[in-house]
Amino acid sequence: MQERAISHALINEASVPHIDTESQFTLIFQKYYKRIYNYINYRVNCHFTSEDLTSQVFEKTMNKIDTYSPDKSPFEVWLFAIARNVVNDYFRSQQRRRFFSLDGFKELVSGRKGPESLAIQGEVNDRLQQALETLSARERNLIALKFGAELKNTEISELLDITVDNVGIILYRTLKKLRKTLGSVEFE
Repeated sequence: MQERAISHALINEASVPHIDTESQFTLIFQKYYKRIYNYINYRVNCHFTSEDLTSQVFEKTMNKIDTYSPDKSPFEVWLFAIARNVVNDYFRSQQRRRFFSLDGFKELVSGRKGPESLAIQGEVNDRLQQALETLSARERNLIALKFGAELKNTEISELLDITVDNVGIILYRTLKKLRKTLGSVEFE
């Protein structure tokens, strides 16, 4: 509850007259960057693309901050709705093209781990990515919101306009499906 009060204070100039708009946006950016990035990275599975899309989210947030209404939804829900729309737009623009990604290769090579651990981690990541691809878009989105963005079920239910119980049930079934698909993969 305190987080929401802070968020409302950050975007409401009347409640914090001594903080200018740029400072407010800086505070919002610092508070939400990691969670927005994690959500997007869960969805697109590429560090470089995730960074680009995260910057688009904050650009849109900055341009549309005056349209936010606390009466409609909590700030966090509004912000993640923007993130979800940016990711959906990205996937639409890709039109399901799946080619070899140089960005993914750069990310793999730039790690500080040794070649053997990189190969093992790469295999685990590939297997996890394949398992995630067996899920529906809705299930992947829920996983990304829950584990990437670290949203609570109540926040996810507000964002997706479904009941909290339905969020819990879908997550439970989705995780069960992932466990079955993955079998006994060891994660480091």
